[in-house]
Amino acid sequence: MDRNPAPRPGPAPLLIACALGIEHLALRTGDRKGAPGDMTVLRTGMGPKNAERAVTGALGKHTLRDAAVLATGFCAGLAPGMHPGDLVVAEETRDARGSTPCTGTGLLVEELVRAVPGRTVHTGPLTGSDHVVRGPERGALLATGAIAVDMESAATLHSAVRTGQRPVAAVRVVVDAPQHELVRIGTVRGGISAFRVLRAVLPAFFEWHRSSLLPRR
Repeated sequence: MDRNPAPRPGPAPLLIACALGIEHLALRTGDRKGAPGDMTVLRTGMGPKNAERAVTGALGKHTLRDAAVLATGFCAGLAPGMHPGDLVVAEETRDARGSTPCTGTGLLVEELVRAVPGRTVHTGPLTGSDHVVRGPERGALLATGAIAVDMESAATLHSAVRTGQRPVAAVRVVVDAPQHELVRIGTVRGGISAFRVLRAVLPAFFEWHRSSLLPRR
């Protein structure tokens, strides 16, 4: 009998990736009750190339090698009827390289409804772009079946699964929509509802992380 068994590995870390300083601020100052002991909030910088570089580098570190990865921040809604402050839970992310299925979508929806009651939660494909999408381009992306677009989620999740098997997800807060289009991204700094929503969603992320690591029955 082995009197000195090897210690059991701890739970996998959680890596939450966002692009903008304002998003990072919301996540750093949000409700961290129930946060896993090994959590990293990574600011990647804007655009798919920056996201890919930052996430690949972070997951190359020994401490984050097995991390679950969740992409978050703001997005542009594509579907009519979307409003700033609505939430988007991706069933998959898409870009030119293909699609990445997301883990635990149903659980995330349930937990987000609990975390931010009264907010509408949309589910569907989240598509990637290398630029801010405006005007008629929204309609073209909507016709592909996507419900929202951002610049980093697809690259983040693609990089995450490319480096190893792990739970991945993307949750975005709508900051502009077909009837509520921003003139410039700096408008986000005006204290609109999307910032407050992003601050409130962390407990849902923590529950997703905890549940996604449980053994499957």
